[in-house]
Amino acid sequence: MKQLTFLTAFLLTTGILSAQEAPYKQALGIKFPGGFSFTYKNFVRPTQNIELQANIWQKGFRTSALYEFNYPITDLDGLRLFFGPGAHVGFWAARYKEQYNNSADIGVDGIIGVDYKFADFPINISVDWQPSIVLIGNSTFTPNIGGLAIRYTF
Repeated sequence: MKQLTFLTAFLLTTGILSAQEAPYKQALGIKFPGGFSFTYKNFVRPTQNIELQANIWQKGFRTSALYEFNYPITDLDGLRLFFGPGAHVGFWAARYKEQYNNSADIGVDGIIGVDYKFADFPINISVDWQPSIVLIGNSTFTPNIGGLAIRYTF
């Protein structure tokens, strides 16, 4: 966590990341792999958004809420770096409850990725890494969660 905080502070102070108006206000779509997720993003400030996810996969169902910070990373309009903290609540499918010795888990998430909004088309795509740590339930670190999202913007 210290490394991410240091990297963010470094990028902000060197001027690599700068505030700029969000290329869209809201977006709704899907995200995969790692199951199949519905994803919704809503910008609450020009460089900050809330993302809600509902993930369905073979082992159960998980909902996540993330608070993301967005900054342009090149002169290419619509391309942004995003990162931020979040939390999740997950429920195991019946056949996995016994294997994991519980029926639900609660934990914290982080996310980092890139987001692109097409200029003349109401579509946004993003690629991210979203690790999580389960605090209550089957206490594990899951470093492989993330994926590709495709959203309709409005």
